[in-house]
Amino acid sequence: MGLDNVAVVWPRTGRFYDPVAPAGFVDFGEIVEMPRISAPTAALAELIAKTGTVRATAYTELVDLLLGLENVLYATENAAEDEDPVIDPDGCAWIADGLERFVVRHREHGEAVTFESVSTVLRELLGDGRLAEQQLRWLDARLDGLRDEAGDPPQWSFTCAELAVLAAFYRRCADRGYAVYAAT
Repeated sequence: MGLDNVAVVWPRTGRFYDPVAPAGFVDFGEIVEMPRISAPTAALAELIAKTGTVRATAYTELVDLLLGLENVLYATENAAEDEDPVIDPDGCAWIADGLERFVVRHREHGEAVTFESVSTVLRELLGDGRLAEQQLRWLDARLDGLRDEAGDPPQWSFTCAELAVLAAFYRRCADRGYAVYAAT
């Protein structure tokens, strides 16, 4: 079972959230036509263009690591009985901003986004802060927590372009006042 992040009308007006019409994302289809676009990037852009949805399962570990929280894309900051699993427009802006800044910083390390390259970029970012030593220890603990029993890192295989499309989805939601419903 996977996680979908579905653009929905904010705030809800009845018992359920209404999905945003795919026309709100149709321009993402233009990305598919770009020369030398990777297959995963094209597939993500096409899905967004057709449905206003991101299949978020593949991105959850990375987004959690980049933003420093757990289950960001699951929208689980509150107890399930207290609130629906929804990321409001401000939360979408926060996610988009974090992804956009990461992509900009990562591009100097190349287009391929791997566990190792993410570690390098985050170390550079945290190493410049006032609490660098403490933050780097936190990062090391988070990175170690992502390794499997054999000590192997996750086999992430993203590109900066793919993450830029992901960021653009959340930015679109924020800019147009949409929310994102986390459907599992």
